[in-house]
Amino acid sequence: MGNSRYWLTTLGCPKNQVDSDKLEGLLTADGYSRADEVGEADLVVVNTCAFIDAARQESVDVVLELADARRPGARLVVTGCMAERYGDELRAALPEVDLVAGFGASLTAPQPVAVRIGTGPAVTPTVRAFDLLALPRPASDTPWAYVKVAEGCDRICGFCAIPSFRGKQRSRHMDDVLAEIRSLAAGDDTHDGVAEIVLVAQDLASYGRDRSASGTSGRARGTQPIVELVRAATELVERTRLLYLYPSGLTDDLVEAMLAARVAYFDLSLQHVSRPLLARMRRWGDGERFVERIEAIRSAAPEATFRSSFILGYPGETEEDHDRLLEFLRAAELDWAGFFTFSPEDGTYAEGLGDQVPAELALERLRECAELQDAITAQRRDALVGAARQVLIDAPGIGRTIGEAPEIDGIVRVDPALPVGRLVDMVITASLGTDLEAVAATALAHQERVPAGRGAA
Repeated sequence: MGNSRYWLTTLGCPKNQVDSDKLEGLLTADGYSRADEVGEADLVVVNTCAFIDAARQESVDVVLELADARRPGARLVVTGCMAERYGDELRAALPEVDLVAGFGASLTAPQPVAVRIGTGPAVTPTVRAFDLLALPRPASDTPWAYVKVAEGCDRICGFCAIPSFRGKQRSRHMDDVLAEIRSLAAGDDTHDGVAEIVLVAQDLASYGRDRSASGTSGRARGTQPIVELVRAATELVERTRLLYLYPSGLTDDLVEAMLAARVAYFDLSLQHVSRPLLARMRRWGDGERFVERIEAIRSAAPEATFRSSFILGYPGETEEDHDRLLEFLRAAELDWAGFFTFSPEDGTYAEGLGDQVPAELALERLRECAELQDAITAQRRDALVGAARQVLIDAPGIGRTIGEAPEIDGIVRVDPALPVGRLVDMVITASLGTDLEAVAATALAHQERVPAGRGAA
């Protein structure tokens, strides 16, 4: 490929970022180098998201923007969830695009193709295909890295179309996951190793069950594969963080393993708390169970942080359902929460449900929840002022405690002179909305000693 260069834009969730990281490694192996800006690239790639309407519109907007920004002769490739779900439609609607490549298709193929690994249409013989999960991972540019441990999902949530194009859950072998973590922790000649890895999957708590011959739920001690993985990962890196936990999978053993992994951060996929509505969503749980679980974990680990997301306006949602959600938010006092209005997805159970909630009402409910949660988050952040916390320095002047997931939550503002990648014992000195300020504990101790000495003199 000579001096060919690429530009890769990633949209959507951290799972997409892992895919992009691996695609970058593949492009590098093919002789490409990363361009400093899109106008310098010979190959422009957009890794798209298709989760909800807003994500799809953003993906299309970005594709059109990059089509205008690329230099003459550069190829524009669309990959990711939208390419897999709407391949033929995208090819017809976006003539600016040179290639729409589904999961596992070569981004440098000369002709438009859609290749799927696993179930689905057969791979075109003349096009190199690969499994993203199995691709080697390049070293991380940051002191943390996402690690995808499974693809697809076996859940039947009424609102979600992901299983229709990502397929059934397909977990990676634990040895392969640990080898990737070990490599990320070691770094390479130009990159230091990571101090934190973030495990991600569509249904992380169910990791490995599809590989189990017995198909057991993993409730007995030592039989839940995700517990074994977390325990093993804890031996390799300073911090092991988990994202996207289905609430029924949060067993006592998993909580214990997460606390031992030094990251008491619980990202629970709740979606709602009203039992009748959750049943309509085809999901487990209710607000009382969720609150009880959160309170039990906080009793064992007062520093524990909780995040979740909720859908407003799901078909059949009543004012009583909405009131239950507001009551839950007040009782649970989550540190972080995201709110989304219902988006009907093609082929999902919810698409054909009656009792659709008007969009204006759904948005009004979202705003009410967001306003309440913003106040709770601010209170939770204010309460951290004066607390001692270990901070991972992600970039000059920017760090995170265990209470902030990368790229999702607030940050901790620190002295820009602190070395990137270092874990520093610090004291929180201020709360600035979602962000915090902190100073190194040693520096604070020195500041306190000096005035006292001068006064005595």
